[in-house]
Amino acid sequence: MSGSKVSGSAASGDAAPEAERLAAIELDERSIARWSPEIEHERNVAIFDLLEENRFSLVEAACGPYRLNLSLRDATLVLAVTNARGELIEIALSARPLRRVVKDYFLICESYFGAIRGASPGRIEAIDMARRGLHNEGAELLREALGERITVDSNTARRLFTLVCVLHLRG
Repeated sequence: MSGSKVSGSAASGDAAPEAERLAAIELDERSIARWSPEIEHERNVAIFDLLEENRFSLVEAACGPYRLNLSLRDATLVLAVTNARGELIEIALSARPLRRVVKDYFLICESYFGAIRGASPGRIEAIDMARRGLHNEGAELLREALGERITVDSNTARRLFTLVCVLHLRG
């Protein structure tokens, strides 16, 4: 699979046990048509933060650390998870339930990136609060969709939602 590959180790302190964490993340770049510098930055930060601290485990096949490949095939989000034994588990989710929040999130992000170039601090803060609210909503929808197959904490769901948004970009 081609894509952006990043590996890392858990941060010290409140790190998840090895069996409950992602150790590597790959995005299928064939799923992506374009990235702006802002989106590239968000993608890099999300991957870095995910690798530093995450809680991720397969419900029925716990055996981490895991390697994750995210891709978008038509209207299906595909999570290809490889466990510590090298077994590949592919989880396919309809992307349709996320479509509205992803679209709204993109719109608010455009407003936010435009605002940081010259709007008042109050306006930037208001747009950023709306952006974070939509991001939280999307992360919770994703967490619920994964719930029967994959267990993630809130911060992991937020970072995964960022990566799902990157996959939704079209030229």
